[in-house]
Amino acid sequence: MAKARLMVGIIFGGRSGEHAVSLMSARSVAQAIDRNKYDVTMIGISKAGQWIGGDDPLRELEQGGYDAPGRALLGAPRHGELMSLSPAVVPGELRLAPVTELDVVFPLVHGTYGEDGALQGLFEMADVAYVGAGVVGSALSMDKGIFKSVMSAAGLPVLPHLLISRAQFAEQPDQIVAQCEAALHYPLFVKPANLGSSVGISRADDAAGLHSALVEAARWDRRLVVEQGIDAREIEVSVLGNDMPQASTVGEIRPRRGFYDYIAKYVSGDSELLIPAPLSPELTERAQALAVEAFKAVDCAGMARVDFLLDKSTEQLWLNELNTIPGFTEISMYPKLWAAAGVGYPELIDRLIELALERKADRDRTEHTFEV
Repeated sequence: MAKARLMVGIIFGGRSGEHAVSLMSARSVAQAIDRNKYDVTMIGISKAGQWIGGDDPLRELEQGGYDAPGRALLGAPRHGELMSLSPAVVPGELRLAPVTELDVVFPLVHGTYGEDGALQGLFEMADVAYVGAGVVGSALSMDKGIFKSVMSAAGLPVLPHLLISRAQFAEQPDQIVAQCEAALHYPLFVKPANLGSSVGISRADDAAGLHSALVEAARWDRRLVVEQGIDAREIEVSVLGNDMPQASTVGEIRPRRGFYDYIAKYVSGDSELLIPAPLSPELTERAQALAVEAFKAVDCAGMARVDFLLDKSTEQLWLNELNTIPGFTEISMYPKLWAAAGVGYPELIDRLIELALERKADRDRTEHTFEV
């Protein structure tokens, strides 16, 4: 008897500034996944937060339409049922009807409401296996300020920085600029704490530029990170695994736009990607070891891309970010680094699904009922 195919739900879109990036990642994974092994259900989330299904929700979102039937993943322990909203007997009302059961969910919702633990909490409540980090690892890694605090507590290197609230900046903009200038020196990089793909990030070289950068970052989040800028090379390492993660080949990005911003990552594709990175064996091993340490420090699982800044003058490696749902587009570094290490794209997808099932089996070993 032929082995039954696993039911895999690919979730994409979402209420995030990285919505368009998520659609690109989803299309790439959907095209590469082995349909002989998996039955795939595509599940879209609109920019307004509406879950949509239908025959081609990816196309619906790419075209900006939301007319497909509503869907939602509900907490049906041990089943992971996908539910559909459909007309009820009473006119004007809706009822929930089961559509399919999922063995594994593959979330590709980048940024807020997808990479920050929100979706992961839903998957935990539904008791369904899912690819990637859990609630804690996702939340800790998503917030750049908290991530840096955790790394510092773990004894891992992060650049000097300040964490500022949008409310503080709105109340005392001049004082906040002065505070940053007193603690750090130009150039500075200003970032929304909870967003990726370099959305909302700006470089500031003077007080006017710092004010403008804070205004821009405040559009995207209530928490802002102001970080010391250095003359650095951008180094990246992909990590794969659960409790015993492994690091990939080390890569380097040489942007032609000043720094590796959204345009360079997903639109122009004109940055130079060096795989492997031209580093000494000692620096290569150091980057790989730090990537694995950071992965473990936030209790990550499945996958992550760990980004570093390498000071050109001192060769000091600084941890910059850990991305729990890294991009899966054709020009994304995460799959490229594993390909260089001998793990092809379809094989990488297989391994991530295996890791999701292994982590779910481990969760099932945990007792949840206590009786005296």
